[in-house]
Amino acid sequence: MRIFYVGRDVIGNMPRDLVRAVRPVPAHMVRMEDGVQPGAESKRIALYVHYSPTGQVSDMVRRQLSLLAGSGFSIVFISMAARIPEEDWQAVRGLCALVVQRQNFGRDFGAWHDMMPEIARRWADPIELMLVNDSVLGPIGALEPVIATMRTGGNGLFGLTESLQGGPHLQSYMLLARGRGAVADMMRFLTAMHISHSKWLLIQLGEIRLARWMRRRGHRVAAVFGYDRLAQAAAADPAQRQRLAKSYHRLKEFATLSDDEAAALLHDWPVNPTHHLWHLLATRFGGPFLKTELVMRNPGCLPGVAEWPAVVAADAPCPLPMLQAHLDTMRVA
Repeated sequence: MRIFYVGRDVIGNMPRDLVRAVRPVPAHMVRMEDGVQPGAESKRIALYVHYSPTGQVSDMVRRQLSLLAGSGFSIVFISMAARIPEEDWQAVRGLCALVVQRQNFGRDFGAWHDMMPEIARRWADPIELMLVNDSVLGPIGALEPVIATMRTGGNGLFGLTESLQGGPHLQSYMLLARGRGAVADMMRFLTAMHISHSKWLLIQLGEIRLARWMRRRGHRVAAVFGYDRLAQAAAADPAQRQRLAKSYHRLKEFATLSDDEAAALLHDWPVNPTHHLWHLLATRFGGPFLKTELVMRNPGCLPGVAEWPAVVAADAPCPLPMLQAHLDTMRVA
């Protein structure tokens, strides 16, 4: 079944990809305006990709931007919404160095690719470059310690979670390149990357390939919540064992295995940590985010996802009413 959907995605988008290859289109910018926080001398830049079918920039997204600014980043906000209310546009300008509206093509990697010439023109020699998107709800826990943990790793490429599906890689909802060499190499990768209409190809050519490419360039690549660490914690937790045994037919014996055997099985049949291990991340590790796709659609029909509000504390940086209001902006009437 998966082969069918992947084939349909790649083959179905091939004609449009061929047209763009024959007739290259310049960067897909609709509108670009300086923000109130220009940060011309900044050495820490965050590229934040936004999409909403309503065009609204929710309070949750604004809170995320504010927290990133508080961690020292000058923010480039890139929205792929068809229309953005002017009030929301101006509110974002008050938080960011640059605000961009871009045609909805190529998802987050397409947006980051298109912004590379402008980033190179505006900011010389940055020491940190963060790639982030609004595909997550939160933060439901403190974000500052997570960013601090990334920074204590030295120079290299760092993410929050690691997936083994398709090969070891960092999941791209929040990535941080640190050190001039790592930043320059990530910008080089994004500039040269082929952008496709196909979601599957974008994941292969972007998210999965980036970690391998950075390792080949000699950079450290690491996750705050590494897959092996999560697998061992899940294997040692009876409640998590039960969740996983019910979530995936390959793991149906998970609850009856020894800890070592259970952890090994999670490597033999890797799962998506932001989906299958969401509860563990939120409750045991202080993971700051929940995947919006998981909460809204639960594509894997995983058990217990409807309980997600219970892991959001009343004093969370983004409390439950803020998260629910954000979800409302993501639903098409």
